[in-house]
Amino acid sequence: MPGGRRVSLLALCLLLLSACAALPPGKRDPRDPWERMNRATYRFNDKFDRAIARPVARTYRRSPQFVQTGIRNLFDNIDTTIVMVNDLLQGQLRPFVSDTGRLLLNTTLGIGGLLDPATAAGLDKNDRDFGQTLGKWGMKTGPYVVLPFLGPCDARDTAGKVADTLSTARTYIHNSYWNYGLYLLEKTDARARLLSSDQALDSAYDPYAFLRNAYLQYRDFKVSGGRSQQQEEERQEKLLEQAGEDEEPALPGKQPPRTPPQAAPPGSSP
Repeated sequence: MPGGRRVSLLALCLLLLSACAALPPGKRDPRDPWERMNRATYRFNDKFDRAIARPVARTYRRSPQFVQTGIRNLFDNIDTTIVMVNDLLQGQLRPFVSDTGRLLLNTTLGIGGLLDPATAAGLDKNDRDFGQTLGKWGMKTGPYVVLPFLGPCDARDTAGKVADTLSTARTYIHNSYWNYGLYLLEKTDARARLLSSDQALDSAYDPYAFLRNAYLQYRDFKVSGGRSQQQEEERQEKLLEQAGEDEEPALPGKQPPRTPPQAAPPGSSP
């Protein structure tokens, strides 16, 4: 079956599922006007993750640590061009020089990016993308959306993903076997990095809302000034914990807090 027909068939199935998706009781989140469709897509993604993606990621984690580190360094080095383009678009000249130095040093002395001598040389590792750039230019996030296989996103970041795809050398590899192989390897490595968050997500009262809040808060943090990749990873872990606390409602038989909750400041997100 041609690829276009497969995508069309998948989209039709998701639309049919969305028509049957039940929404939980309570007030709807204004950031998520497509919640019925998003929940149907989330359930599809969750079944795919539990059946295929998560077991493959766990198997990958059994490989030697130096292999995983080398693969991670390789993809980070290839996608440095995405960071460099967005450095310029955001007017960050000093990070642009640093990221250019990282690309040159890791590509040469780092054996194509398998090693990371740039970090040892004191060159900061930045993390910028076009969705973040659009946010810094003043564009709103738009509706929250769950993409098939790719997971949580929003309208602004969906457009950003397209622009980022055009900014990496992987897009211009015309050998489809290499292209798809690199893509699957990169996604497997990315999924393996998130295995430590599975327990928090699985134990959440509403995993869909938990993941939605964590994603939107994380992206808001990136737009509001996150620069260091290490700082953003630490912030992401904290946001996962906060999302679980914010989203878990009082269960039947559970004692309510004795002290009344403080009112949220004006303009805060739900």
